[in-house]
Amino acid sequence: MKNITFYKSVLNLESEEQVFDFLISNLKPSNTIWSYFVNWEKVLKNTKQIELALNALNYLIGKENFDDEFRFLIKENPSIAKVLPALVVRDGSNKKNFKILVDYQNKKLVYENFDFSKKEIKDEDIEKYLHFVKETGLKSLIVNKRLKNLVDYMIGVEAGLDSNARKNRGGHAMENIVEVFIKDVCEKCNYKYLKEANSEKIKKELGYDVPVDKSSRRYDFVIDNGKELFIIETNFYGGGGSKLKSTAGEYRNLFDVLNGQYKFFWITDGFGWQKTQKPLRENFDHNDYIFNLAMLEKGVLEFLTK
Repeated sequence: MKNITFYKSVLNLESEEQVFDFLISNLKPSNTIWSYFVNWEKVLKNTKQIELALNALNYLIGKENFDDEFRFLIKENPSIAKVLPALVVRDGSNKKNFKILVDYQNKKLVYENFDFSKKEIKDEDIEKYLHFVKETGLKSLIVNKRLKNLVDYMIGVEAGLDSNARKNRGGHAMENIVEVFIKDVCEKCNYKYLKEANSEKIKKELGYDVPVDKSSRRYDFVIDNGKELFIIETNFYGGGGSKLKSTAGEYRNLFDVLNGQYKFFWITDGFGWQKTQKPLRENFDHNDYIFNLAMLEKGVLEFLTK
């Protein structure tokens, strides 16, 4: 820890122990903002792209002679086949080609290819598509009227897919919160800042040669006050785990790579650190600057960048 006057003059903290205690005792319970929940604009946009095909498939709901009606529908509207995987594949990949393991009971693995991207669809392809909707359970849902409308069903599927992106949105939420403080300081003091900047972008736009610890490194933020560059990484951990330890170690290494050439601020928060204090303390003792959101609220960024 670098002994800066901010700790004493603003936070009334006299020792390293008091500063670390402040860091731990003022962790925030959550960084959940409204954007954490379902992105309905994205959900509705994705659904609209296949809405016409889904409405055509609604024709099959409740049909007793499903197989014949399915064959008829695909022959009349071959492009409908392309949306079938979207009804059951929930990984967001938008894949149209699958190699499915159809038999492994006899100690021999048998695969069958299902290609929904074909421009010209033959009868044998339609039979495969029919087999696909049977084996995935779609036929049963449609015939038994458990699905009332495939457009509404798809909105639910897309909402579920979008919820899988919450982890990434949680990370971006911390960045969004920190950016509010950075933007305020930069506007007030006429500084420049970049977000998600690699070394090439920093060199091109600000003129600084910044070393990196790995080729893929993109710094969350950098601030240029006209005299020096400040490098910032952010994260939030609501729960414990090995990730916290590895992150603390990663940023110890990054501090060494920067080698005092640039000030490196690690801004981290979340109750997860209450359960994983040791690696945080090791980083606190090694690096110059570790802050939480409470310290940002008290003005540490403006204090240090002036």
